[in-house]
Amino acid sequence: MSADRIRIGFIPLVDAAIPIMAADVGFAAEEGLEIELAREISWANIRDRLAFGHFDAAHLLAPLAISTTLGLGSIKAPLAAPMALGLNGNAITLSPHLYDQLVSRLAPGADLADPRATGAAFAAVVRARRACGDEPPTLGMTFPFSTHNYQLRLWLDAAGLKPDEDVRLAVVPPPYMVDALANGHVEGFCVGSPWNSVAVELGIGRILHLGVDLVRRCPEKVLAVRTSWLDERPEIAERLVRACVRAARWLQDPANREEAAERLAVSNRLDVPAPIIRRTLDGRLPVGGPEPERVSDSYILFDRESETRPDPRHARWLHAQMTRWGQAPDDSGDAAAAVYRRDLYDAAVGAPTRAEAEDPLGLFTA
Repeated sequence: MSADRIRIGFIPLVDAAIPIMAADVGFAAEEGLEIELAREISWANIRDRLAFGHFDAAHLLAPLAISTTLGLGSIKAPLAAPMALGLNGNAITLSPHLYDQLVSRLAPGADLADPRATGAAFAAVVRARRACGDEPPTLGMTFPFSTHNYQLRLWLDAAGLKPDEDVRLAVVPPPYMVDALANGHVEGFCVGSPWNSVAVELGIGRILHLGVDLVRRCPEKVLAVRTSWLDERPEIAERLVRACVRAARWLQDPANREEAAERLAVSNRLDVPAPIIRRTLDGRLPVGGPEPERVSDSYILFDRESETRPDPRHARWLHAQMTRWGQAPDDSGDAAAAVYRRDLYDAAVGAPTRAEAEDPLGLFTA
């Protein structure tokens, strides 16, 4: 019997590892599926090709799945997220010049891992530039409907800055973020792995914050499908979720990190040296600054405590960010939460036995 074929679009990021490993390690084949992976560059391309039926499923920004369903951007297409593709994995990276400016304005004894301390120092840099008549800093983020945008805004707002006035936030596709920094189009960025580490490796960036400094359990990407496809192929969707959950559990095992890094490194996947990817998986990132590296066992989570199970509380928080920054109406929170299809996940793999975390996010400003 021939396998059922599924086409999945992805952006070259470490958090695309779940569908990639499902395809490349054999979990999909064991479910009678053949996954064809299509490498894309921008989130707009991923969204459009999923909405138009070029892809059956996609590695997609969680807030973009919500905004597309609500019709908040250029396209309205009902999407469903039957699983999350893990949590966390972002970082804020600055050019060496901007990083040094910030460090020079830190309060004595301040902790570089404290977003409140760095935010106060960054605000001082912004005010000093304004006083001199200089341009405000330009920071890159991957898409307006992205956690990268919201994490930057969370940090800036907590520092007393107005993100749409005191800095410039520029949309840059993840694979182009390092080039944008190298060419001076941005002075810093928030992006997912491995691009922060690539900038450090090239000597053009210094990691200021890991994403977990800002949001300890940050919703990032989801496995997104059109609801019409889901209605037509529910049994195939269930097998896809099972294959991807097995891949996530395989990825969470430290014994598999070397193989995972090698598989992700190849040219038609991330096209980044395996040692850089391995640092992400280990949660040990050289930062290029005064401290040799930052270490976090939560830097990227695939399935340590059921992170792949969709959490509607995450969807509501993302919708709250959209509302806060003028992207969404207040009354669409229920529709946003409905994108996260926990029922489909539980039907495929069963509900977890452990209790949910009381604090689903862990915001540094809470």
